[in-house]
Amino acid sequence: MTTINTLKEQRAAKIDRAKAISDKAEKENRDLDAGERAEFDTIKADVDGIEARLKRASDVAEWERRAESSGPTFRDGELRGYSVAKALTEGMNGSLSGLERETHDELSRGRESRGVMVPTEFLMEHRALTTTAPAGSVGGNLVATNLAEVSDRRRSRLLVETLGATVLRGLVGNVDLPRLVNSGSAHWVAEHGNTTGSSPGFKKKSMGPKTVSGKYEVSRKMLLQSNTALEPLLRADLGFILAQALDRAAIKGGGGEEPVGILADSEVGFLAAGALDSDLTSELLSALEVDDVSGTTAFLTHPTIMGMARKIKDGIERPIPVSETFHGQRVEASTNVPFSTAAVAGPPAVAAKFPLIYGEWASLYVGYWSGVDILVNPYHADVADKGGALLHAFLDCDVLVRHPEGFKWVEIL
Repeated sequence: MTTINTLKEQRAAKIDRAKAISDKAEKENRDLDAGERAEFDTIKADVDGIEARLKRASDVAEWERRAESSGPTFRDGELRGYSVAKALTEGMNGSLSGLERETHDELSRGRESRGVMVPTEFLMEHRALTTTAPAGSVGGNLVATNLAEVSDRRRSRLLVETLGATVLRGLVGNVDLPRLVNSGSAHWVAEHGNTTGSSPGFKKKSMGPKTVSGKYEVSRKMLLQSNTALEPLLRADLGFILAQALDRAAIKGGGGEEPVGILADSEVGFLAAGALDSDLTSELLSALEVDDVSGTTAFLTHPTIMGMARKIKDGIERPIPVSETFHGQRVEASTNVPFSTAAVAGPPAVAAKFPLIYGEWASLYVGYWSGVDILVNPYHADVADKGGALLHAFLDCDVLVRHPEGFKWVEIL
């Protein structure tokens, strides 16, 4: 079966040929002749056909990935009107109602909750923070203070799930994920002859809940008056720091209290460090192809490496398009990708080096044992005298690379 990578290579080759035809005509300051026009039109039809096949193959890969997901999930329309601030305020008073009650009951079914359960899909959204605007006039005391939008702080991109990781929701006990690592063998036999027996080989990896948490102090007035401000704070910041911790752990979690990520998994292969160019990225592609890896693939790296990619030039100092360096594959960058070699102060000074990861991202599994469990604590000594509350947020989750052959990485020199 033709793989997605093979189709992308075929498309890239067709596009390169079409570009060569067009560039030649432009260089000679003329239109395409009849032969060139016919070849160009043929290439266009071929590319359209390849893209249609790519779309089908990508759809099938996505359907297969979704088929392995489990647990309660919520679509945007189902959560329309949901308020985190309302859920916390009512939850603190023991009077949780409406959509917030239904959502909490769904998420907490079969598991213990210390506070109010909030769906991970909802809290991990990106919303602008709001704050109070100054009255700015002598009569300001007679005018209600409104909440105005302000610019959010700069945040790293959360990419692991969007790249296609397999997400398992609503988990309860530990999860064993077996995989076939060695097949049996086939044998040609003579008529009425005996065949030779062989045995397949299996391995398994296990997922268990690991807890990531965050804590905020909220004033009494914010709890009483500022649901509008509290809502985006909970969505955009408290939810973000939990999502960021999970994203970073999926990339290079070191084990122990946190999950084991791609770069820390001893079974994930890596190539010898090298300079960034199309030959190096081709080796990463080939490393997966020789292991018969197919499916939706993409590169992930640090923005520093993307900066290097945009500076690569050909023999006559013309910039080489990033798409050519990465052979038409999707490439994403995030500061959540850590350095693989730390910077060393001189002399001689050594700059930090960053990894380039290439993988079939459905081989990475992200498991959730809960929604985001938010506990409102107004009794802590830090806030009791002030009438405020501490918000404790907990998320039980885990990450593992189910198929290590689905990833390869290299340190860029």
